[in-house]
Amino acid sequence: MNAPFNKHVNNAATHPAFLSVWEIEAYYGESYIVQNVSFNIHEGEILALLGRNGAGKTSTLRTIARLDNPELRHGEIWLDHKPLHEMKSHEAATNGIALVPEDRRIIPGLTVEENLLLAQIAPPKGWSLDRIYDLFPRLGERRKQEGVTLSGGEQQMLSIARALARDIKVLLLDEPYEGLAPVIVQEIAKTLNYIRDQGITTVIVEQNAVAALKLADRAVILDIGKVVFDGSAQEVLENEALRAQYLAI
Repeated sequence: MNAPFNKHVNNAATHPAFLSVWEIEAYYGESYIVQNVSFNIHEGEILALLGRNGAGKTSTLRTIARLDNPELRHGEIWLDHKPLHEMKSHEAATNGIALVPEDRRIIPGLTVEENLLLAQIAPPKGWSLDRIYDLFPRLGERRKQEGVTLSGGEQQMLSIARALARDIKVLLLDEPYEGLAPVIVQEIAKTLNYIRDQGITTVIVEQNAVAALKLADRAVILDIGKVVFDGSAQEVLENEALRAQYLAI
């Protein structure tokens, strides 16, 4: 495993990309949503994928995860030298891509532990239940409780835990902070930093841009489906004009 990503080192000059998105174009029917998007992510990095509502952020995540919608019609996506663009969603998942969607997709009628066990029903298995409960003690306490009855923050923890129950390389998070109290946002951020330290690469889409930027090493900003910024998260935090133009903050 490589050393954790260091935002103070020019990794672009010394490290190959771990996840490479190259000129992808994706459509919902005839609607051109993801418009020639390219960026690279290094192993162990947290990337904030930002932009206003409708900028194409979720669609980009869904394209990387190889879901049927939107449909990828041009471009390539490589993960650790493997062509994700040639794969279906289940093949991308087997090769290490995990998408945690905005609606969390907790399965009704199943307990916390049953949700986790279901994630491990097919290989490759990831973290053990004991390791997951060490990271999320609250889930351990509620392991016999039905997943959909958890609080919003606990459901988000369960969604992330369910991804870790698989052997993943890249964690794609869509609006993980939505509807959560600031103290829970801080708890989730601490967890994501720990996950990064375990060598897992993360892409976070989040309307709470400041919270995402404080967590991330780098940022890519989309505007109407196109990349308008690719650089350090700190640069976005320090550039008020850039934030006002593309993030409205």
